[in-house]
Amino acid sequence: MKNSWIFLLALIGYACTTPTEKMDINRIAEDYVKLVLEIGQYNGDFVDAYYGPEEWKPTAPKLDTLPAQAFINRSSQLLMQCDQLATTGYTQSELARLAMLKKQLLAVKTKVEIMDGITYSFDEEARLLYDAEPPHFPTTYFDSLLSNLDQLIPGEGDLSARYERFANQFIIPKEKIDTVFQVAIGEARKRTLQHYDLPENENFVLEYVNDKSWSGYNYYQGNSQSLIQINTDFPIFIQRAIDLACHEGYPGHHVFNALLEQNLVNGKGWKEFSVYPLFSPQSLIAEGSANYGIEVAFPGSERVNFEKTYLFPLAGLDSSKADQYYAALALTGKLNYAGNEAARNYLEGKITREECATWLGKYLLYAPDRALQRTRFIDQYGSYVINYNLGKDLVASYVEAKGGTADNPETRWSVFKELLSNPYTAGSLK
Repeated sequence: MKNSWIFLLALIGYACTTPTEKMDINRIAEDYVKLVLEIGQYNGDFVDAYYGPEEWKPTAPKLDTLPAQAFINRSSQLLMQCDQLATTGYTQSELARLAMLKKQLLAVKTKVEIMDGITYSFDEEARLLYDAEPPHFPTTYFDSLLSNLDQLIPGEGDLSARYERFANQFIIPKEKIDTVFQVAIGEARKRTLQHYDLPENENFVLEYVNDKSWSGYNYYQGNSQSLIQINTDFPIFIQRAIDLACHEGYPGHHVFNALLEQNLVNGKGWKEFSVYPLFSPQSLIAEGSANYGIEVAFPGSERVNFEKTYLFPLAGLDSSKADQYYAALALTGKLNYAGNEAARNYLEGKITREECATWLGKYLLYAPDRALQRTRFIDQYGSYVINYNLGKDLVASYVEAKGGTADNPETRWSVFKELLSNPYTAGSLK
């Protein structure tokens, strides 16, 4: 009987404390960061950035095999704790914080399942990891775009070969790449600083690398510092200078991370933003805003005018065909979703690597070696490919719906900054 009373009292005590003294969200955030860092020991791509407390990093040695079920259970437990939080009195910003933390945790759980061998369809993986629903396009859509491009590119014969010959006129000579990039970065930074007060110490180191599956990468270091790497495996075309300067730097990844650190980590103490798990909803916003940021910094004809005036001469290129080239680039940009279709079919086993590369060659006009490099990216990152085009379209729709149109640049910069500085996922952009 005595033991029964002790058990009953303990049960009453548990009932009194668990529902009312629910886990504080900051404690959940701390456990989430530690979990992400531990998982990162088993996948080199998993943790894209971390600049939180040093003592939160794993101290126990990595196990010989992935403790998948333990990680999955911890993710599920944290999700359950999020659902138990008493949110009465939460501000809209705090509710957005919680919603994003839950979606980040779902993505973490899903990625561990994938690392452990579970296979999802392309669309289901994109939903679970990036909170997004990839659109589907019929082949006829891309064929019609190729038909329009065919009329624009001079010469006769195969379109891919003609396009390659035409585009090769706009390759930056290797010895001039750094000069052109430094000027492009400087202009992108100047334009961004006209609208945003970034930390005075913000800066990044630029490196040129080889043997990567990507063309550029930003490794955010914390304290408003980044390491930006540019892959020189393949020829770099003139438009990539502004593309990468904005995407990786200003107002792209470097600015995005600096603003999150400044406003959420340091300003509000939301430590979950001190870690960036790559395969998560944060990436759709990161990649989408980085791509849309090019248009924010260089709206309308400003980009082509700047390149013709400054970058073409620096690269030693003839700018007389620049307008024709950029008209072609506008069409190839619309073909971008063909890469998603190729990735979906390849990852779901419907086409081989060689067939995927052939598709990329036809619809994205990639040279054979470049197409094979892209299949390496798909192997490494899976449905991540949607974050660049779908992410950009979702960010563009969100910003423009709030008045940030091309003819209203001040509003565009303002709405874009609000997006970069707060918790958003694809679902909250709709």
